[in-house]
Amino acid sequence: MNLSSRALCIMLLLPLVALSQQKDTLSKKLDSLSIKADTTINKQKNEINPAAYEDTRLNVRTYLTLLKNDFKQNATLPFHTKGKDWLKVAEFAAATGAIALANRPINNFAKKLHGNNPGLASVSNYVSRFGGPYEVYALGGFFAYGLLFNTRKEKTTTILATQAYIMSGVIGGVGKFLFGEQRPYYTDPISGKSGPIFHGPFYAFKKGPHGEKLSRSDYASFPSGHTTAAFAAATVYAMEYRDKPLIPILSYGAATLIGLSRLTENQHWPIDVFAGAMLGYLSGRQVVNNFHRYLKIKQGKAIHEPVTFNLQYANKQVLGGFTYKF
Repeated sequence: MNLSSRALCIMLLLPLVALSQQKDTLSKKLDSLSIKADTTINKQKNEINPAAYEDTRLNVRTYLTLLKNDFKQNATLPFHTKGKDWLKVAEFAAATGAIALANRPINNFAKKLHGNNPGLASVSNYVSRFGGPYEVYALGGFFAYGLLFNTRKEKTTTILATQAYIMSGVIGGVGKFLFGEQRPYYTDPISGKSGPIFHGPFYAFKKGPHGEKLSRSDYASFPSGHTTAAFAAATVYAMEYRDKPLIPILSYGAATLIGLSRLTENQHWPIDVFAGAMLGYLSGRQVVNNFHRYLKIKQGKAIHEPVTFNLQYANKQVLGGFTYKF
């Protein structure tokens, strides 16, 4: 091999050398730990002792990095789902199908219950409104508590709840757009039909039979956004305070009431509420587990591969090598 050929090979290989020796970014480390630890077969174990939170502060940059990585891991989840995880997916699909068959009977029962019980109707309306913007006030209250008493875990948990809230909102919004399901109170002016009908994303939502403008929200029933957000935040608190049984009970209890109120208020079908609860739970779980993977990385406890490969140039030769860490 002449000098010019060697120079060309070196120029081509240098980027690979740099890439192989480049330090992993936070996002790559989080992805690696996600694939290894966050599965049904190998459950991730999180350290929830308050002392574990003291040395790690979430600044704006880290917050956005974690949030971006949450979305990325959710989007790529099907590509590294294995074994028993697919059984969970099948169970969820079967449960969703079973509830879909009971959509109208449950909806009729909920409307009748609401109409015949003024006291229940009042409570239902309040709980339903709490599941919207009022829930933000609750998160603000928890964060204020952490600031007042300078408790790092309370502040961090509330910050994680906002991440779950954002992620569940985006996922729910995408679902509403893709499925385009009619709300139970609505009769379609084009087809004249009512019921749990999925129109899809390209239905003629914007114009009625006489050219009148239609409300896009009337075709945004699946999944329930209130329920998704409520269960996302509830899951964060339930996981972070699993050592205090009352908190998971209160968190999931409040989220369940919000979901039920969407039925009695005739805003959603049962399938919407069930799907929202599942999506919210998965969103909250993703946020919490990803944060604890971040904690392990910051504390130097991240899982490292024992064997690493690299390329080196010495004595006018490009040599491959590897390092084994005991």
